[in-house]
Amino acid sequence: MDKPLKLLLVSTPVGSLSSGLAGGVELTVLNLANILQKRGHEITIVAPKNSKLESFSIVEISGELQTSAQTQSRQDPVILPDNSVLANMWNYTIKIADQYDIIMNFAYDWLPLFLTPFFRGKLIHLITMGSLTNVMDRAVQDVIQQCPNSIAFYSHSQAETFGLKEGYFYLSSAIELSQYCFCSHPQNQLAWVGRISPEKGLEDAVAASVKTGIPLKIMGKIQDPIYWQTILNNYVDAPIEYLGFLSTEKLQAKLGQCRALMMTHRWIEAFGNVAIEALACGVPVISYRRGGPTEIIQDGITGWLVEPDNINQLVYAIQNIDKIDRYVCRKQAETEYSLEKLGDRMEQWLLQIIS
Repeated sequence: MDKPLKLLLVSTPVGSLSSGLAGGVELTVLNLANILQKRGHEITIVAPKNSKLESFSIVEISGELQTSAQTQSRQDPVILPDNSVLANMWNYTIKIADQYDIIMNFAYDWLPLFLTPFFRGKLIHLITMGSLTNVMDRAVQDVIQQCPNSIAFYSHSQAETFGLKEGYFYLSSAIELSQYCFCSHPQNQLAWVGRISPEKGLEDAVAASVKTGIPLKIMGKIQDPIYWQTILNNYVDAPIEYLGFLSTEKLQAKLGQCRALMMTHRWIEAFGNVAIEALACGVPVISYRRGGPTEIIQDGITGWLVEPDNINQLVYAIQNIDKIDRYVCRKQAETEYSLEKLGDRMEQWLLQIIS
């Protein structure tokens, strides 16, 4: 871009940055902030209190965290808790909006979408999950009609859950490849990475681990302790080990030592950042043929796409995982998912908005 922009990134209200509560959104905020700052843009981040990101100016906002949308039913109304951090973040944003060229929202919530027309073309949104509630569907569709291209999605599969085929920007995702070490000779173990909550379907990966007898390393935030305990109760003798919520440095080291990553999501995964993290380590991905991972994994080349909710097909894919060339996995990550590629796409979107 000819002229650097002053950008305000308004993070998710479901958890502080670095807490793990926000899942893949945290990585997206960090990566976009990094690449845009490297390209000369001035970055400020608004996020819940106790957020931590090195090298960035963060305005920390106090308040009650927002309930994550994946815990709601389709018919649930919009709810704001007393002293809502979401409301407080946007109250602050409204007051300082004139100081910025573009404001980018990362919250999967009705309020910032509703506010879009009042920002007179300055407010854009990265929608971070697929369709979950009727009120969000309507809000997304309204913004697409009123302000075309002010909404971006990670994947076309994600956009389709809202009934959309046009009027949005395709952003995809990326990682800092230098932080991920390629591993050519893994140990005889599998990986599962993500928030531990029902929509992520961890129990299927555990069942496949039991059937194959191959140990499963589990990494991620325990968002639903009751769900996690149920899995432990149902699979008492399963060869599983929970490693916790890990930093990128520790995650890539553990992940790279695995023969494959399993993605067993029940819902339409908007993208699946962990898939490209695995590929960067040379780790093939076995995923249900559902949502964003279907646009990432090259079936039979960098992993296997299997029938959703079919444990026997997971087992078959595991048995054939050594047919996948780990060097090809790393090459795909380098070719398609570098921060430079993401920066190019992001600046293309920003140019559309300011012009």
